[in-house]
Amino acid sequence: MTSFSTRSKVPLLGLALFAMALPFCSLQAQTQPGFRTEVVTADIPLPWGMAWLPDGDMLVTNRRGELYRVSDGQLSEPLGGVPEVHVNGQGGLLDIALHPDYASNGWLYITYSSPEGGGGSHTALMRAKLEGNALVDQEVLYKGEGNTSSRAHYGSRIAFDNNGYLYFSIGERGAHFDNAQQLERDGGKIYRLHDDGRIPADNPFVNTPGAKPAVFSHGHRNPQGLTIHPTTGEIWEHEHGPMGGDEINIIRPGLNYGWPIIGFGIDYNGQPLAEATSREGFEQPVFYWDPSIAPSGMAFITSDNYGAELKGHLLVGSLKFNYIVHLVLEGNNVVASENVFAGIGRVRNIKQGPDGYIYVATEGDGIMRILPE
Repeated sequence: MTSFSTRSKVPLLGLALFAMALPFCSLQAQTQPGFRTEVVTADIPLPWGMAWLPDGDMLVTNRRGELYRVSDGQLSEPLGGVPEVHVNGQGGLLDIALHPDYASNGWLYITYSSPEGGGGSHTALMRAKLEGNALVDQEVLYKGEGNTSSRAHYGSRIAFDNNGYLYFSIGERGAHFDNAQQLERDGGKIYRLHDDGRIPADNPFVNTPGAKPAVFSHGHRNPQGLTIHPTTGEIWEHEHGPMGGDEINIIRPGLNYGWPIIGFGIDYNGQPLAEATSREGFEQPVFYWDPSIAPSGMAFITSDNYGAELKGHLLVGSLKFNYIVHLVLEGNNVVASENVFAGIGRVRNIKQGPDGYIYVATEGDGIMRILPE
C-alpha cells in the first residue's frame, strides 16, 4: 500500500491536518477542541519507558540511566539496583514493563544498553523485583551478542501477549544492516521468551542450525514501538526507516520483514539503500511513512474515556515532528491518518494508563496526560 495523510473519518481531536512544512519544533503543545494536556512530571529529561504499579504509582526510565517512581506528580530519588548502562547515543536505560501477574510475583522487566563483554554495548533484557526504593533479585534474561561502539539502533520495547509470552525488540545496531537478515546474529529482530527467560519450544527457529533460538521475526531496522492489539491479540510493531520508510507491521512467527533488502526509504546521503520496495518472501508493512516521522511509542485506545467512537484507534508518537499520529483502523488496514497535538514535544513513548487515560513521554518536556474537557 502507499502512505497517505488524510482527514480522519472519525476526527480524534477535531483537528485539521498540519502541513509538513510547519516548524513543529517551535510550537507549544496546543489544547485541542474537547481535549487538554496535563503535566504529570516535567522533571525527567529523557523519559523512555513507563509502567504502573498496582497502587497507581508510575515507574519511569530515564535514558541517562535512572529509574524513578512518580506518585501523585511527585518524583522519587533515583531508585537503586539499576543495572550498569552504557549511555551511548541512542543507548541507555530503555523500556520497562510489569509482568501480567505482577501483583502476585513482583517481577518487572527492563531493557538497556549493556556494556557487559566489552567493546561497546548491546541491548539486554533483565528482570528484577522492587523492594522499597531499590531493585533486587536482578536476572539478565537475554543479552545481545556482538557488542559494537555504534551509537544507534538499540531498539527496544517490551510487550507481553495474552498467553504470557514476553516479546522484546533489538535494532540492527546502525551500520550493521546485515544483522537483520542473519539469524545467527543478534539485532534487527523481535524475540520471544518465557517470562523467566527460557526459550519457547515452538519458537520458529529453534531447530534451525546456527540461528538464535529466541528470535521470533527478523528483517527489522530499529523497532521502538511494540504493543498487543486489544481484539486480535496480535503483536503490532513499528520501526524507524532511513529517509522515508518508517513502518507499522503485524509480527508473526518466522516472517522476514525485509530490512535492508526491501524498504521505502533512501540513505541519508540521498542514495538508494534497499534493493526494492517489495519482493517475494518478504512481508509488506501495514502502513508506512514517507517522509519519515521517526516513530517512537504506540498505544491502542481501549478505554471509554475518549468516547466509544475512538475505541480501537491507534496512536503513534513522532520524535521528528513533535506530534502524535492518530490512525483509524478497519480490521488490520489503516484507512485514515491525522497528525494531532502539534508541538507537544519529541514524543518518545505513548501508553494508556490503568486509569484509561493516554500518557505521553516527551524528551525535554516530561510526561503529560491527555484528558477530555
